[in-house]
Amino acid sequence: GVQLTESGGGSVQAGGSLRLSCQASGVSTSQYCMGWFRQAPGKEREGVASVDSLGSRVYATVVRGRFTISKDNAKDTLSLQMNSLKPEEAGMYYCAARLLGNSCRGLYLSPASFQYWGQGTQVIVSS
Repeated sequence: GVQLTESGGGSVQAGGSLRLSCQASGVSTSQYCMGWFRQAPGKEREGVASVDSLGSRVYATVVRGRFTISKDNAKDTLSLQMNSLKPEEAGMYYCAARLLGNSCRGLYLSPASFQYWGQGTQVIVSS
């Protein structure tokens, strides 16, 4: 089956950086769209960034220029480098995967577009 395992969350001061990682099994990042999402307490899950099977990327407007999504197809891993973090960006961060047919092309930030989810990793940003 498909398993996505996030790591790298933690506590950081506002303005600091964190790097999240997602190890995929049963999923080939060279075929799937992969994305990062976050959910703060009491709020809906929202898309942060995603990358398709050929490497095209899309970012939520609020993180553009500060966050970088990347993947290593040889290791089936997905990463999210987060710089200049803000307190309102604290929450649970999730890795997700989407496949349509044999590949996934397109730019997706809607949680409803993704089929497979990890358990999440907690990010705390103190002011």
